[in-house]
Amino acid sequence: MPDLSRYARQLRELADALDAQSDQTEEPLTPHPDTLKIIDSRHTSRGQINYAVPDALQLQRRIRRYHADHAAQHGDIVAIALDAFLRAKGYPPDLTPPKADER
Repeated sequence: MPDLSRYARQLRELADALDAQSDQTEEPLTPHPDTLKIIDSRHTSRGQINYAVPDALQLQRRIRRYHADHAAQHGDIVAIALDAFLRAKGYPPDLTPPKADER
């Protein structure tokens, strides 16, 4: 029988790393604390994203309604929703600051 203990150890290390990356909540759409910190910062640089989405989903209308009801900015709504989706699918952001050039 082959020794699989090395693979079991690697799987445990991977599971521990995934647990450390994202705090799991009962509600998967709860914004991650790191995401909220970035969105709430006045000094956060912002970039434009532009994707064609199905009109039948009425995303623009729904975002405007959510904005009216909750006073959340349109870009923040999209950022929180996409971040929650991508984190749930295993794609968290790399929030480590870039290292300065050491000379």
